[in-house]
Amino acid sequence: MLALLHRCGRTLLTPSTVRAVDSSFYSSQMGKRVAVVLSGCGVYDGSEIHEASAVLVHLSRGGASVNMFAPNVDQMHVVNHLKGEPSEEKRNVLVESARLARGNIQDLCKLSVKDHDAIIFPGGFGAAKNLCTWAVQGKDCSVNDEVRATLQAFHSEGKPIGLCCISPVLAAKVFPGCEVTVGLEKDDKYPNTTDTAAAINQLGCKHVSKSVAESHVDDKNKLITTCAFMCDAPIHEVFDGIGSMVQDVLKRA
Repeated sequence: MLALLHRCGRTLLTPSTVRAVDSSFYSSQMGKRVAVVLSGCGVYDGSEIHEASAVLVHLSRGGASVNMFAPNVDQMHVVNHLKGEPSEEKRNVLVESARLARGNIQDLCKLSVKDHDAIIFPGGFGAAKNLCTWAVQGKDCSVNDEVRATLQAFHSEGKPIGLCCISPVLAAKVFPGCEVTVGLEKDDKYPNTTDTAAAINQLGCKHVSKSVAESHVDDKNKLITTCAFMCDAPIHEVFDGIGSMVQDVLKRA
């Protein structure tokens, strides 16, 4: 029961109660070991920075220990984010991901499933360009060998896999028959969801429409997904949806 403070005819929460409510879920999830897989740095050619940060904030609040990884491969291309167009330079996914990880990151090939309780993939076009080729081939894409092996390893161990934004297509490609969400279909706030959902369904998976603040849980496959910036939403709503996904991951870890 909440401890309440009655003052001037009003019911108020004490500061200690606010802290207790804030940590009521997270306090029971202390000590979970979570791997986070990045795909570069920047929405158009790597990991979406706000999504990656939101994942890390919610994991931190949940008391989880985090190790970050990225494949040691070249990016599909490099995008000038100011102009919104490709440039001629080349960049490495692991090196660029190190920007987000403050240098504390490892090659994906070194990820040990036995050392982690769960894994999370932030979104951004890097997930569809560098972790797989969905950006150019859609449902006929190929998945990076190390990414595929990592997903299959966590799945075979029954450990939860969290994915947000466009990264749920990785699960749709690797786990036929799974359930994921990339947002609400036929809604103007989700301009890319309907076509992506159709491709997911064509792969033999099930797309489940969920709003930006929600996550979807496929309990059979222990997949937890949320649409994040697949929705044209205020950043706090994206942050809350990612929080829902992280909570659902930690509950099952």
